[in-house]
Amino acid sequence: MSAPANARARVRAQLTSEIAEVARRHLATSGAAALSLRAVARELGMASSAVYRYFPSRDDLLTALIVEAYDALGEAAEQAEAALPRDDLRGRWRAACRAIRDWALAHPHEYALVYGSPVPGYAAPEATIDPAARVGVVLAQVLADARAAGRLAPAPPAAAGADAALADGLAEALGLSCDDPDSSLAARAVLAWSSLFGAVSFELFGHTHNVVADHDAFFDHAVDQLATQVGLP
Repeated sequence: MSAPANARARVRAQLTSEIAEVARRHLATSGAAALSLRAVARELGMASSAVYRYFPSRDDLLTALIVEAYDALGEAAEQAEAALPRDDLRGRWRAACRAIRDWALAHPHEYALVYGSPVPGYAAPEATIDPAARVGVVLAQVLADARAAGRLAPAPPAAAGADAALADGLAEALGLSCDDPDSSLAARAVLAWSSLFGAVSFELFGHTHNVVADHDAFFDHAVDQLATQVGLP
């Protein structure tokens, strides 16, 4: 790439980053539904037509913010889980879950963008699917490693066959499929994943106010309960 092309690429990357940063501030003050390219352009001192060269529509900007949020959350969980020894299965589970909560508390508006109320009129494109799956993949890998090591507790009889309720191919995508028709491992993973984010969302959005006095202790207890439910030693 020539020097002028390199310079243009750097300028474009910088402006794209600045637009996204201003948009994140607008999420905090106005919410995702009110996000406006024109308002972002005004704050940057740019013509709205210039911003449209970087993000052709509000939905394109929302998608970029959503992908960034999912990737940042996924990276936090991945790094925390990877720091633990591979045979410390429950420790890896705890580390990933705590990292998810820590990131959510540190980035409440970005968390609300991806796990809060849907934005009216916005339909997430396929580009958001892989970033959204990163956290689930981390948790599923812990379960897959536990099963491979023969250390996963069997599912209770009431859960037998629960995987059949999941979308076709999900268990395979998570690496949790097996030939046992009574398997519930993938279903247990989905239940734990939804329960985990339910706990984080309830805390972040104030639903546990005057209910939980020590959120750190309560969350750690919830994470351990989920680990037991999924069968981790």
